[in-house]
Amino acid sequence: MDSGEGVLTRAMRVLECFTDDDPALSATQIGELTGLPSSTLHRLLSQLTAFGLLTRTPGHRYTIGSKLWELGELSPLSLRLRETALPHMSRLYEATRENVHLAVLDAPTPETATALFVGRVTGQGAIPTLSRIGGRHPLHTTGVGKALLATRDEAWLERYFAVPLERETTRSITSAEELRADIARSRSRGYATTREEMTLGNMSVAAPLARVEGLPPIAIGVVVRLDIADERRLSGLVLQSAKDLRAALRDS
Repeated sequence: MDSGEGVLTRAMRVLECFTDDDPALSATQIGELTGLPSSTLHRLLSQLTAFGLLTRTPGHRYTIGSKLWELGELSPLSLRLRETALPHMSRLYEATRENVHLAVLDAPTPETATALFVGRVTGQGAIPTLSRIGGRHPLHTTGVGKALLATRDEAWLERYFAVPLERETTRSITSAEELRADIARSRSRGYATTREEMTLGNMSVAAPLARVEGLPPIAIGVVVRLDIADERRLSGLVLQSAKDLRAALRDS
């Protein structure tokens, strides 16, 4: 039976089936996830494949297609933000030899807000992290996420705290009162930190950028081994990178 959904809505339901854990799916799996009738699904898969939005693999599975990647690279998050940020991220990496992250606030609503990672510079000796370009992580357990939270006003935060904070590690902050105090500290010193709140053994230091017209709120940060972290040095480097990147974006 036709649900009354438009073609675009059904197409988005199919595309959103693909995740980090499931980057390749069979038609049967997509059907189970979407609940679309078999005839509708196969017609839609054929159209999405013809447009290059999906690719069919030799194993009779589907993956995200190159056309979707090509279109995504036209976003200001890529053309303007990431391309401008890469030299500044590279300098920060050279100074720390650890993971450098660039993230924006993706917030259709405060209740669903996440940190969307749009840039990453790392090296062979950097500590492993869960981040990837295009990946999302919670705001309350990541350095860049906490830096982004520090840019929000009280009305926004009230709605954000209406949703329970999930625990990623035993060190994650899940108390609204404790996180509010952490946000206040971030605002007073200009940068945010996490200690083993997303991954055990890691510390992050991140700073928000002053508002840039035409772009969502932005934060840049580093993730280092907790046992060798020098917060004072790292915060100075991160704050300078945020300042320099904001100036470059303002002139772009």
